[in-house]
Amino acid sequence: MYKNWWKVLGALLVTYSTIAGFLNSVPQKPILYESIRNLYFHVPMWFGMIVLFSVSVYHSIRFLGSNNPDHDIKAVESVNVGVVYGILGIVTGAIWAKFTWGQAWSFDVKQNFAAIALLLYFAYLVLRNAIDEEQKRAKIAAIYNIFAFPMMVVLLFVLPRLADSLHPGNGGNPGFNAYDLDSRMRAVFYPACLGWILIGYWIYTILYRVRSLEKKNTL
Repeated sequence: MYKNWWKVLGALLVTYSTIAGFLNSVPQKPILYESIRNLYFHVPMWFGMIVLFSVSVYHSIRFLGSNNPDHDIKAVESVNVGVVYGILGIVTGAIWAKFTWGQAWSFDVKQNFAAIALLLYFAYLVLRNAIDEEQKRAKIAAIYNIFAFPMMVVLLFVLPRLADSLHPGNGGNPGFNAYDLDSRMRAVFYPACLGWILIGYWIYTILYRVRSLEKKNTL
């Protein structure tokens, strides 16, 4: 049981941040108002996605150095969960945009680059399915993954800063830390980020174990 403390912690943090996110008071900022609560769900999805993609590229590097198929399985399963987190990030962002910007998809520069970054990993999954030979598939996918990760970082954190954006912290707009994220929100936001990251990692470990058992049964 002591080995699973982080799973319990993740479940507790997500439960706490979800309940507190809806019930705790929040700053009544113009335009945002109650929709600011989406910060507790939208941003943690992106943080979780980035952590899972980091895990994936780590195991891709490990695979190229060892040819251990376990690392290939870990790489693809962490991408699978990361992609789900990315989709949830885009969906929650679109819902937030609908209430604050007037439309779900305004082709804001950060929205566009986030979608492109996610497409990079959809391409990774398509590439894997297009190659039948296991060892060849794993090597090509690992190389692609190693190049996709820095491209994702550039798309999400570098290029959006070079153009105007409606997002906080871009295009001259102040970030949340500057004017919105008060002590009440920090007490929910940071636990939410950690909790969703732990839950995402937990799901990834489950998928890895399932795939490993399936592979053993086919041998």
